[in-house]
Amino acid sequence: MFVVVSYDVKSDRRRNRIHKALKAYGEWMQFSVFECDLTEAQYLKLRHRLDELIDGTIDSIRFYFLCEGCQPKIERIGGPTPVGDGPVFV
Repeated sequence: MFVVVSYDVKSDRRRNRIHKALKAYGEWMQFSVFECDLTEAQYLKLRHRLDELIDGTIDSIRFYFLCEGCQPKIERIGGPTPVGDGPVFV
């Protein structure tokens, strides 16, 4: 499953920990946004880990699930080309 994860975390310490956890599962796209291509098990493990790291009273994390048909419709303007978007050589 392809998931876009965005987060709004008040504490620098918690934000750094969340960033580090997400780097193990996906690609950092913008300051508080990651794109992750996950299995169901990976998603559950990541979600559990992030739930342990946040302060649920003031922090938030959102998961946006994109279907296979929606993924090719992603448009990007500017910035470096993500690893998965480069040319394919056979």
